[in-house]
Formats: sequence, C-alpha cells, structure tokens
Amino acid sequence: MNWLLAVVLTVFTIFSAGTQSHLPRESPINSLCADLIHPANYSCTEHTIQTKDGYILALQRVASSRTDNPSFQYGPPVLLQHGLFMAGDAWFLNSPKESLGFVLADHGFDVWVGNVRGTRYSYGHVTLSETDKEFWDWSWQDLAMFDLAEMIQYLYSISNSKIFLVGHSQGTIMSFTALTQPNVAEMVEAAALLCPISYLDHVTAPLVERMVFMHLDQMVLALGLHQINFRSETLVKLVDSLCEGHMDCTDFLTSITGKNCCFNASKIEYYLDYEPHPSSVKNIRHLFQMIRKGTFAQYDYGYLKNLLIYGLSKPPEFKLSLIPASLPMWMGYGGYDGLADVTDVEHTLAKLPTRPELLYLENYGHIDFVLSASAKEDVYKHMIQFFRAQRKYSSW
Repeated sequence: MNWLLAVVLTVFTIFSAGTQSHLPRESPINSLCADLIHPANYSCTEHTIQTKDGYILALQRVASSRTDNPSFQYGPPVLLQHGLFMAGDAWFLNSPKESLGFVLADHGFDVWVGNVRGTRYSYGHVTLSETDKEFWDWSWQDLAMFDLAEMIQYLYSISNSKIFLVGHSQGTIMSFTALTQPNVAEMVEAAALLCPISYLDHVTAPLVERMVFMHLDQMVLALGLHQINFRSETLVKLVDSLCEGHMDCTDFLTSITGKNCCFNASKIEYYLDYEPHPSSVKNIRHLFQMIRKGTFAQYDYGYLKNLLIYGLSKPPEFKLSLIPASLPMWMGYGGYDGLADVTDVEHTLAKLPTRPELLYLENYGHIDFVLSASAKEDVYKHMIQFFRAQRKYSSW
C-alpha cells in the first residue's frame, strides 16, 4: 500500500531526528511538470478531467525530449496509477535512469500520470471545498469506479487506442476493481501490477498489524478528522504514539513494510519534499476492513446502512473472475513484502480467470518496486518486454 510508504518516509524522519520533525508544513509543489519533469529535460503537459461525482483531477502527459523533432510520433499510451498517500510524483523521484515514468518515456511510450482526488495535484471539486467533510467521503472503491475509470476513458479518447495500465500497491486494488467493469476493461490492452493487492489478511508488517489492532481509523474519527494529512502535527503525534512504549520501531521501514533490499534511505529528506499527500479516513477504514475481514469487498457501513445502500446485510464482494480472461496481465511481487504478502498474492492469482505472467523477486520488498536503484534492470525491463509483446504485430 503506497499510503504506508508515505507513513514510512514521514515517521522514519521523525524517529531519526529524535523529537525534531523535518517534515515541511507546506509543500513546495507547484505542478508535477514544473517541479520534476521539465527540469529533467522531458516534455510534459498538464491536463484536467472531471469525474462523474464532481472531483477535478490532474493528469500529466510525459514524453522524451524527442518530441521536439517534427517527425516524432507518440508510442502506445500507458497510464501510471499511484497508491494512497502518494501522487504521480512517486514515479519520478529517482533519477531519469531509475524512475519508471522516465524509463517508459525513453522507450517511446506515451506516458500519462494519474493523480487521484485529495492529492495536492487533484485538490478540487465543482461544489465542495477540501474543508467540507463531504469532500472526503470516499474510499478506494470510488477511486477505482470514478477516478481511474475517468482517466482511462480520457486517455482512450485522446489516443484513439487501447491503453496499457500500470499500478503499484493500492493502485493495483483500484485496477483490479475497475477491470471488473466491462466498459473499462474493453479500453485496456494489458495491465502490469506491482505488489498486487486484492486480499490483505496475511499482512505481516508489525506496525500495520498494531494500527489495525488499535483501531487507528476509529481513533482518527474520534478526533473529528475526515482527512488524513500526515503533514499535520496531530497525525504526526498519533503515529509517533503507536511505537512509544509498545514496540521497537527503530528499524521503521521493516516495521511497516517488511524488509527492502534496495531502497536508498539517504534520499528520504528529498522524498519528503513531495510526499505524503492527503487522503481520507474512510479510505483507511476500508483498507483496515480488508485486513480484518479477509475480503475484497465494497465498503462496510454496518448492518443497517448496508441494507439501505446495497440491499444486503454485508457489502458485496468484487469478483476477480469478472476480469476478462482475454486481458493480458503481468505482475511483479517480492518475497520480503510485508504488505502484499506472497500468500495473499497467491489468493489473488487463484481468483483470476487466467494466470498472469509473473515476476517474483525473493529479495524485493514493498518499496523496492518503485524506488529501488536497480528496479530498471530487475523489474522495468521485464514489464516493457511484456508490453512490447502485446503489440508484436504492430509497426511500433
């Protein structure tokens, strides 16, 4: 879950600095293109879309500097979908030779970067303000059915072509959910999922287990919060209290994600210039429901409200079997991942109509698939080979 990566970065800094937090109260972010893409000498344009429930989302289109050539033509469109408490910047935080967004652009892909509601790039609604509690009344099922579905539709209409879809962690939850909808799946040519999640009942990261056991989601609600923003002092102190006197969090990365082989901890201060992004309490509650109940289902409102909304006492489950068997899928997962546990990945695989192509890296953890310095060779080259194989009969 990318939201946990954000917590890792935040609290790791707090612990490494004693009681002094280095987390900036205000983000220096202006726009993703201006802050990360243009300085690296890549072409980038900003796009805006509106979801059916009124949220204003930002998309960026990224290509190599070869777009200056009059004969340049975009390659196949690919959408990068981040996870909770992250945004599209997550795909560009390492060097151009190490970051997936840049790597795909260098290989000729028409790279599109999604940013879900609540992130600082997509902080808008046609009628609601971010100070309204209604603005934060959503979970990952809404991100899938509204945000991701709208992004895919927009790319499809712009490119007049089916798209490649890439997700990491919660971005894979959204992808699985959206792809159960026939009208969305028909616009996707293939999907590549990093640390795939649809079941979470075998999470082994000790601090995450403690957050669930202590009902952190309910604690935040009791504070009157509907937004979770780890740049606020209240949330920083709350997460800090989870370790104090209860468990050893000196190796914080391992405590919250499992072991990571190749994450560059020396860049944490730089990453904190961009992460974490806000999200909703309801989103966290939905993820915790997945861990507690062992289901891949819609949000559980409780018996009476479930009857009112769903006509059922329990929320309906999303059926992975509804994803078209003809849709090519590729998945990368790691042996040390404490969040996308191997047992849960195998559960996901058993529910899919056909078995995807798999890349299993025994020494990789949850963060490595996005921020490893060696991910280009270990992971991304295999993903690109998979995408190219889908168009082996085309001129591209």
